[in-house]
Amino acid sequence: MRIVLLGPPGAGKGTQAQVIAGQLAVPAISTGDIFRANVSGQTELGLKAKTFMDAGDLVPDEITVAMVKDRLAEPDAKAGFLLDGFPRTIPQAEQLRASLEELGQALDRVVELVVDEDELVRRLSGRRMLVDGEWVQRDDDKPETVRRRLEVYREQTAPLSGFYDGEGLLSRIDAIGSVEEVTARVMTALGRSPQPGQPSDS
Repeated sequence: MRIVLLGPPGAGKGTQAQVIAGQLAVPAISTGDIFRANVSGQTELGLKAKTFMDAGDLVPDEITVAMVKDRLAEPDAKAGFLLDGFPRTIPQAEQLRASLEELGQALDRVVELVVDEDELVRRLSGRRMLVDGEWVQRDDDKPETVRRRLEVYREQTAPLSGFYDGEGLLSRIDAIGSVEEVTARVMTALGRSPQPGQPSDS
């Protein structure tokens, strides 16, 4: 299966991406991993991206999309993949569709993890990290910062929900509950039975 996983910060995307990809036996592919691999490998695209990153600028869509396309053309992604963190905008979604067409592929399903904003703020602002023996809150996890991150998500990435819904690809999943419960809902939406140990969402 070829899947895109959508969801705001704090929805549990990273965790679900790994679990679901494992159950489907396809690679979980994140743009962060792709960037790191290209930059550390000093590929042509990685070197181009690094010039923007070093200047503190956003990497242009055409470079990001080219990196993703190269990754999706690798042997382990031939039978399917789960994309986490890409696309982030409708233009990226349109370029992804064109890239997949060139590879003779198409998305099977787009899964959106849905969580109430107050719950997202509670989850993210409740995170702590250990520094010099003390648990402290990261600056980007403070409630006001979290709400700004969610605002950026609503402006830039949330429109993808309507875009993919219009293409008949979208499944919205309630992401409140245990990891196992959310995974079971996603697998059901994908038309797959949850694997042993995964409770059904009855």
